[in-house]
Amino acid sequence: MEYIASKIMKRLLYTVTIAVILSITHASYAARSPQRIISLGPSITRQLYLLGVEDSLIGCTIYCEKPKEAKEKERVANAIDVNLEKVISLNPDLVLATSLTNPKAIKKIEALGIAVILFATPENFSQLCSQFAELAERLGKGERAQEILTAVKDKVYLLKERVEGFKKTRVFIQVGAKPLFTQTRDSFINDLIEFAGGVNIASGAKSGFYSREKVIEDNPEVIIITTMGITGEEEKNIWNKYKTLDAVRHNRIYILDPYKFCSVTPVSFAETLEEMVGILHSQ
Repeated sequence: MEYIASKIMKRLLYTVTIAVILSITHASYAARSPQRIISLGPSITRQLYLLGVEDSLIGCTIYCEKPKEAKEKERVANAIDVNLEKVISLNPDLVLATSLTNPKAIKKIEALGIAVILFATPENFSQLCSQFAELAERLGKGERAQEILTAVKDKVYLLKERVEGFKKTRVFIQVGAKPLFTQTRDSFINDLIEFAGGVNIASGAKSGFYSREKVIEDNPEVIIITTMGITGEEEKNIWNKYKTLDAVRHNRIYILDPYKFCSVTPVSFAETLEEMVGILHSQ
C-alpha cells in the first residue's frame, strides 16, 4: 500500500510540476507579446481583429476602415507616409509595416528601439496564409490562426472543386485608371481568378500597366472594376463604348468593393473567391 501511495504521490507531483511550468511559460510568453501595436496597413488591421487582439491596437492608417471599429483608433499614417510624432507619442512596442510604408520612416522607428515587422504584399494565396500565421505567432495567437486557416483552406478547396471541369472564363480586373492598371500573375488576385475557374488575361504581362487596346485585343468575357480612387460607373461607361468586347455584349462588367482585392485577409480571400465563382459562372 505504501508503495502504491508513493507512486500516486510522485505522479501527482509530476503533473502539478508540469502544470506550473506550462503556466509560467505561458505567462512569460504573454508578457513578451506586444501590448501596444500600430498597424500601417488596412489588411494588417483587419487581421488583428480576426486574431482578437484589437484591444492592443493603438494606431493605424487613415485607410483602415474595416472593421468599422478600427475607425476609432488613432490615425498615424496614410498609405505611405507616417506621422512619426504621433507614433512616438503612442509609445508602441510593435509597428506592423507594409511594402508601401516609407522605408525612411521604418528606419527612424527602428532607431528609436521600437520593433518593426515588414509584411510584403502577398503574391499568392499560400503566401497570404503564411504571413497571417507568422503574424499570429508573433502575437501569441498561433492556435487561433490555425483554426481560421483550416476553415479557410477547406472552403477554398471546395470552391475550386466546384468549378473543376468548367469552361475557363477570360477575365480582366481593373484596379486603377489614368493610367489603366491591372494585376499580373505575381498577385494573390491572379489566384482569385484562377481558383474561381478563370483566366487572367494579364497574367503574362511584365507589369500591371495595361492599355485599353490590349484589353480589346484579349477580349475578356468578364471585366471587374474596383473603385480605388476612380468612379466605377464612369469606367463602366467607357468600357461599354467598345461594343465588340464579349464582356460588353453579354453585360458582364462588374463593380466591386476595392477592399475585396486590396485589403485582403485569408477569410476575405475565401469570401471574395465565392463571389468570383458566382460572377464567372453565372451564364
